[in-house]
Amino acid sequence: MNQSSRRDFIKKAGTLAAVGAGTTLGAASVKADQSPTPANMPLTTAGRQIIPGSPYPTFSRAVRLDRLVFVAGVLGQKPGTRDLVSEEFEPQCRQALENLKASVEAAGSTLDKVLKCNVYLTSAADFATFNKLYVEYFPKDPPARSSVVVKELVVPGAKLEIDCVTYV
Repeated sequence: MNQSSRRDFIKKAGTLAAVGAGTTLGAASVKADQSPTPANMPLTTAGRQIIPGSPYPTFSRAVRLDRLVFVAGVLGQKPGTRDLVSEEFEPQCRQALENLKASVEAAGSTLDKVLKCNVYLTSAADFATFNKLYVEYFPKDPPARSSVVVKELVVPGAKLEIDCVTYV
């Protein structure tokens, strides 16, 4: 339903309520001239913003559209480089979480506003260690999360990748 037909619907529903119609379809309490709120504003690509800082030219670090931010997958790489911090899982994991935090903050958000994380591990044996570190970054009311074990990641030696969706 577009904005114009939604207004027409609300006006008609209000008129019906005023003349004593049996039901108002729940719309009579909504004013037709009510300003849109972020919850009911339509998404437009005019507000699309690229967050710089990706070490790769083929994708953006993050993309903001209105209040939503889509953060690209991060690895346990040294900031500003393509080099992994270690061959071991735990240092890679901690660095990946730091890189995720930096990307979220570069977009103007914070970790407590993250809505969803996707996690890709190359070994199920690392899952407990991942969870131990993850709760340090998301200690209260953690975001929704999917965790998947994959055969390998694109960067040789990378043991995990994390991406997320957040808001500002």
